[in-house]
Amino acid sequence: MSSQASLMAVGIQFDDPELEQAVRNGLQTIELALRASVQSEDEFVADVARYLVEAGGKRFRPLLTLLAAHFGDPDGDGVVMSAVVCELTHLATLYHDDVMDEATVRRGATAANSRWTNTVAILTGDFLFARASDILSDLGAEAVRIQARCFERLVTGQIRETVGPRPGVDPVDHYLSVLTDKTGSLIATSAEFGARFAGVDPDTIASLRAFGEQFGIAFQISDDILDIVSDTGQSGKTPGTDLREGIQTLPVLYALRSTDPADSRLRELVSKPLLGDAEHAEALALLRSSRAIEQARETMLSFAEAARATLVGLPDVPAKAALNALADLVVVRTG
Repeated sequence: MSSQASLMAVGIQFDDPELEQAVRNGLQTIELALRASVQSEDEFVADVARYLVEAGGKRFRPLLTLLAAHFGDPDGDGVVMSAVVCELTHLATLYHDDVMDEATVRRGATAANSRWTNTVAILTGDFLFARASDILSDLGAEAVRIQARCFERLVTGQIRETVGPRPGVDPVDHYLSVLTDKTGSLIATSAEFGARFAGVDPDTIASLRAFGEQFGIAFQISDDILDIVSDTGQSGKTPGTDLREGIQTLPVLYALRSTDPADSRLRELVSKPLLGDAEHAEALALLRSSRAIEQARETMLSFAEAARATLVGLPDVPAKAALNALADLVVVRTG
């Protein structure tokens, strides 16, 4: 994926042409380094490892790394390769997620576990984690420690999602805490790496890390909403995919929590596997017109606002405006 395609996929608008060009150049450099990082002497391993790299994606994590780096020296040693580490980690989790979700499609192509086998997909994810660790070893002990703690949160979030909420724990609260670990932690680490390797002061690093975490949660919720309301697959999936697969995202959890008699049929449908296209279409239509969508939007907006709040005390450099534009984007993209 080219740097231009990455920015178009994100949808961010830059007010500063110099920053935009610098980010485009940075994303291109990261893309080349990413592709080089998944090479292997074994042709089959190389083919499977680069499969999701070549499938594209928004490259949100490298984008956050680059924007955070523009609060200091964006050409600092480690900025590019730390972005590669975060994207490799993200891609590795996708291979594993598709196995756990028994997915058949990823980014418009056959999922790796369906194209090959579950075992191959799992091992490929492990291969990418190994490559990320190898790169990290050249970035210093502190980078290794930051990434290790992030990885712990990723795994913890996945375990908690798999197990589900404990008795007495509100499913919505549980879901949001899972998103914080599974999505927010790696985007936060991406921003922290960019700032750290750009020589930014500790307080600014902490603010940018906090932005990444809050923004990451907001963006995932916006994907949850788009999966229901979009007719064009803006989230990268066919609308209603999560619903069809029985994945209880935030709008569904709000629907299940509803006590409105008007939602009784919706609650009945989303509380069990959907049987066929007719039930799927009915559930999708009911969700689209339900209060649950507005509740999900309100929650998304609260995280977007929290993300913006972390930027208030930062220097008024062009990258700050770009990060605010990202926070605005999650609101605008869901209508």
